[in-house]
Amino acid sequence: MRFFFVLTALIVSCAAQAQKTTDPRPFAKLINEQDLKSHLYTFAGKDFEGRETATQGQRKAAGYIEDFFKSIGLEPGNSGSYQMYYPVFRDSIADAGIEINNAAFQLKEDFDVNASSNYSATLFGGEVVFAGYGLSDSTHDDYKGLDVMGKIVMVLDGLPADVLQEQIRARRFNRYGKQDAAQKNGAVALLVVQPNFPRRNSYNRGNMYLDGYKKTIRPNTFYVSEKIAKAIMGEDYKGKSNLHAKTYPADIMLRFNKITEHLQSSDVLGFLEGTDLKDELVVISAHYDHLGKRDSLIYYGADDDGSGTVSILQIAQAFANAKAAGKGPRRSILFLANSGEEKGLWGSAYYTDHPAYPLDKTTVDLNIDMIGRIDDTRKRGDSTNYVYVVGDDKLSSDLRPISEAQNKKYLKLELDYKFNDPKDPERIYYRSDHFNFAEKGVPIIFYYDGMLDRDYHKPTDTPDKIDYSLLAKRAKLVFYTAWEMANRNNMLKRDIPLN
Repeated sequence: MRFFFVLTALIVSCAAQAQKTTDPRPFAKLINEQDLKSHLYTFAGKDFEGRETATQGQRKAAGYIEDFFKSIGLEPGNSGSYQMYYPVFRDSIADAGIEINNAAFQLKEDFDVNASSNYSATLFGGEVVFAGYGLSDSTHDDYKGLDVMGKIVMVLDGLPADVLQEQIRARRFNRYGKQDAAQKNGAVALLVVQPNFPRRNSYNRGNMYLDGYKKTIRPNTFYVSEKIAKAIMGEDYKGKSNLHAKTYPADIMLRFNKITEHLQSSDVLGFLEGTDLKDELVVISAHYDHLGKRDSLIYYGADDDGSGTVSILQIAQAFANAKAAGKGPRRSILFLANSGEEKGLWGSAYYTDHPAYPLDKTTVDLNIDMIGRIDDTRKRGDSTNYVYVVGDDKLSSDLRPISEAQNKKYLKLELDYKFNDPKDPERIYYRSDHFNFAEKGVPIIFYYDGMLDRDYHKPTDTPDKIDYSLLAKRAKLVFYTAWEMANRNNMLKRDIPLN
């Protein structure tokens, strides 16, 4: 019996060694220009209507990915399902109005409102408290000395001159800063005075959101014209200078009613089981959503992130063929196509909050978001043979040596680390799905082409502008890196704190 156990262990050890020494290049050939192009012209075509989250176009795209995963023999990655669904909410305004001293004002002509941040209510007040810029923190407090508990508050948009630029750069005052300050001080409603009325574009063009069941309810907020400000403040309102906190008597009615739709979106999960280390996981991810249709124009999203999505399809094909040939990876691989990235990294956030596989057993997330084009602003090196590698200097000291060794051995791309700079003004490291894994402590590498110019988030991001040769080469880098990480003896170290 002891001999049997020793023999079994020897066989497993030999099998693991054979997998590790298998030449991956024959399988990498499946990642080719022709197949990538064929996928992308479908995926970023008219039928998928720009793949906006929680729309028919997104559902078509999810079905396309699922069907492909099935066709190459991947298992469903979410407890018997290829899709992991999460709730999405969308609001539409049923009715909104403002009356001041019996004078009625019109939506979009005189005021606007963000439907997703407000709740249905009709409020009546007998006075309005003007509170400057409506900011409140340890360095600047417009509410000092004011009692606004249960009252309607009016504030100016923007920031005062005495707020230091470094505070602004540090994002001390976030997009909800005025609402947070009004809520903290007990206001029931907030009027924010803005120029440029009547409005051409509403706040409600992209009014989907995830947090339907909010832990806190902010005061209803109305963005109002200077005409409304003058109706309340009279001659005191003469622009944005020399205004002081003051309470103004006014009979004011604020009416807002909305309809909330309960929608859903999904991530698509294809799973390839490993061999002797199958309980450990490599994740290869890309987001498949884009911006959808606006004013009858389709935002095709060929590079963003059709290029990443079709890359994981072909990388999955390569690994599936390796497994079919008896050369499958030691660790399991999850091919994760996320939706909701353009809305705020929704799909990857949902997955990392509800992981289908333990994150402490997930050795790495290799995330691909835009690898099909050339950065015209890149002035160094060979811009026909590069990729930006982001995050390989964070979380694990194993990341860069593996990445560079695989590149040197197989491809010889220029690996550009520009966006690892902590002072990167674009904050690229924080702007794609890998970051949700990083926040949970999972080592990541993010692959990116730097294309934030010209066609970024425009209807002109189309498949004909993709460099398919370079796309294939970059996708192969991800494949070779994943191959090594899936077959090495140890999981990646987690020895660098998250900054």
